[in-house]
Amino acid sequence: MLDFKISYDLGPVAAWFELDFCIDLIPKIEEAGFDVAWMGDHLIPWFHTHAHSPQAWVLLTIMAERTRKIPIGSDVTVPMFKYHPVIVAHAFGTMGRLYPGRVLLGVGSGEAINEAPFVDRWPRWKERAEMLIEAIELMRKFWTAEDYFDFEGKYFKIKGLYCYDKPKKPVPIYFSALGPKAAYLAGKHGDHLMTAGPLSHLRDVVFPRFEEGAKDAGKDTTKMEKVVYLDGGLGDIGKLVAKYRKTSASSLLPESFDERDPRKLEKIGSKVPDEVIKANACLFSSANEFIELISGLKNIGATHFILGDWGYDPEGTIKAFKEEVIPYLK
Repeated sequence: MLDFKISYDLGPVAAWFELDFCIDLIPKIEEAGFDVAWMGDHLIPWFHTHAHSPQAWVLLTIMAERTRKIPIGSDVTVPMFKYHPVIVAHAFGTMGRLYPGRVLLGVGSGEAINEAPFVDRWPRWKERAEMLIEAIELMRKFWTAEDYFDFEGKYFKIKGLYCYDKPKKPVPIYFSALGPKAAYLAGKHGDHLMTAGPLSHLRDVVFPRFEEGAKDAGKDTTKMEKVVYLDGGLGDIGKLVAKYRKTSASSLLPESFDERDPRKLEKIGSKVPDEVIKANACLFSSANEFIELISGLKNIGATHFILGDWGYDPEGTIKAFKEEVIPYLK
């Protein structure tokens, strides 16, 4: 049985605040008792005004340097389009050699806003999923091959490749999946599941399909994490709603799904009513509400919660988790 984990995602913070502030925040994440410090891997943010979008791998190495024991991970990197899978494997293999057992790799099939600028045609999900599975196979071979090797895939072809600085411990792959088909692939091809959505959908659809895929691959599901990422914030509800509307509310409307311009996404988000934001983002005025939320996740079988902190006071949120949420749930 896996111990339940509570983690913090620096990505939303780095999308709004200056880098110096984010770097100063890193040790506080570990001191608070969070299990993992994550960083979103984005080229383009989902909003324009006041936005930042630092390179994730640079931040990940700084996160590892500014902490002692806590694992660090991307949520998520897409090992195709803007990154070739070997480039991803090279970077995370190097981090895995420098920080053994502390490097986690979240992968996904990609969002058009970050990946489509690099290709002539944005593939449908089925094709992107096939590419992702092949990319995972290539990355694992790069990390483990004992000699030079060739790789002849449908999407990726490599001749004469070898990794000289292999990770000292395996880099676990967290497969991002929101729907039933992707969840099955996550169980079959990933080491762990990373997902999001309503609790009933996770319990009744995503988790069972993930376990089905894992069992079909002969894996022990009791050793595989079910990670749930949720947008959140702690403080004054009015301020939280206003900030979320500007930064991330466009993701709640279907017209945003194929939009690639953050200036237009920001305008789309401005139309989202308060009640829709409150119903879909975990914006709370008290730490007790986070305790109830995480307890509910545990009850449906989740084993790991990631807080995507879209609040206006990250230091206050981290302090509340340190003093109230984590001690109660651990």
